[in-house]
Amino acid sequence: MKVLLAEDDVYLGELIVHLLKKKGVEHVDWVQEGEDAYDYALASFYDVIILDWMLPNGDGVSVCQRLRKHGYHGAILMLTAKDAVQDRVEGLEAGADDYLVKPFEIDELMARLKALSRRTFAPIQEEIVCWGAFEVNRTTHTLTKNGEQMILTPREFQLLDLLLQNKGRVLTRDIILDRIWGYDADVSMKTIDATVKLLRKKIGDEQQQLIKTVRGVGYTIEK
Repeated sequence: MKVLLAEDDVYLGELIVHLLKKKGVEHVDWVQEGEDAYDYALASFYDVIILDWMLPNGDGVSVCQRLRKHGYHGAILMLTAKDAVQDRVEGLEAGADDYLVKPFEIDELMARLKALSRRTFAPIQEEIVCWGAFEVNRTTHTLTKNGEQMILTPREFQLLDLLLQNKGRVLTRDIILDRIWGYDADVSMKTIDATVKLLRKKIGDEQQQLIKTVRGVGYTIEK
């Protein structure tokens, strides 16, 4: 089982990681901020994501909502100290598959994880898009060129995938900001331009033949 844990309490995070590994969980990634949880979830495959309700830089509910809006179908377990019925409803309506209230026993957490992971064992059809010499795998969020994998950050991959999904259309910086970072994010237009620049460098597009700049508007990939 591969698990992503998003928990900002250092003591509790270290304890959960230790206990999960002791219980036989092969791989646990631990992050302490909501934005990191979102990026990790889209950058790799996890059997279950454990999201703490209260996280800095993006709480668990908003992260869950963003992941579902993005099309993430993996299992999500909400972890929280809130026990009111309305809180449970809010977490489930945000897209969580299950809800566990602190404090909890590790055996109950493991039982929930196993139950959730069984729902995701069905094989997933990989969605691969060919783009010239490149192969974009939307399932594993990886990019290869002539069979060699290229290392992209989650933001860079999301940007490339967004442009490819909209071939022939000019995407304004506002649209890119909304789709990748969200309008509420504290991100400037210069950050978008810098991400495009880094992406171009990694894919060898310094001459801007693949990703076109539409001056004063945004970016596009031609059909």
